[in-house]
Amino acid sequence: MTKVVIGVIGLLAAVVGERVVTERETLSGVPSVIDGDTLDLHGQRIRLHGIDAPESRQLCRKSGQSVRCGQNAALALDALIRHRPVKCEQKDKDRYGRVVAVCRLGSTDLNGWMVQQGHALAYRSYSEDYVRQEAEAQQLKRGVWAGAFDYPWDWRRGKREADPKTTPRSPSAVQTVTAGECKIKGNITAKGEKVYHTAESPWYARTNINTSKGERWFCSEREAKAAGWRPAQW
Repeated sequence: MTKVVIGVIGLLAAVVGERVVTERETLSGVPSVIDGDTLDLHGQRIRLHGIDAPESRQLCRKSGQSVRCGQNAALALDALIRHRPVKCEQKDKDRYGRVVAVCRLGSTDLNGWMVQQGHALAYRSYSEDYVRQEAEAQQLKRGVWAGAFDYPWDWRRGKREADPKTTPRSPSAVQTVTAGECKIKGNITAKGEKVYHTAESPWYARTNINTSKGERWFCSEREAKAAGWRPAQW
């Protein structure tokens, strides 16, 4: 192999290496808040990794009143940042070309903070990094967990049962996430298996839910399966 060819290969390797570094770079600066899970930093849209906040136009319910939970999520994130610089460590890029990142304000993980305060949900379809924070928010009825809401991913698909703008339904027909009303137990076994128990399960009464371990309550079997739990077998 000639020196020229070796030199070209070395140059290509350096270019490829540089491209990888820049694709996984850390972005920093004072961002603008687009919504509860999206920032704009120097013209680059950044999607917060592992979380999904209510959409900007999304409405939830609390004490029988409509609440602009999507707008509230964005305002909470903006109030926390308060025009201060953040650092965002890139994890990936989504299909829209947005950087997917974990962003921090000092030592505060913004992604985790949003879930912990009930302004966003753990986006289990992509990551389980913030399941513990969600369990805490649900247990303490913070943010959206203080009332009824539609999951953002359902809302985007038009499933808007908690949205007051939809056709009113009788309380018995509405299947939304309401703190304290979800009866299906999502248990994690000693082997790490995720198993849910309905009231018909012979182990239902003796199954205790420990949210600090990532265990949780579900409002429907469909919801439990979508989150990665399987039905108990008996």
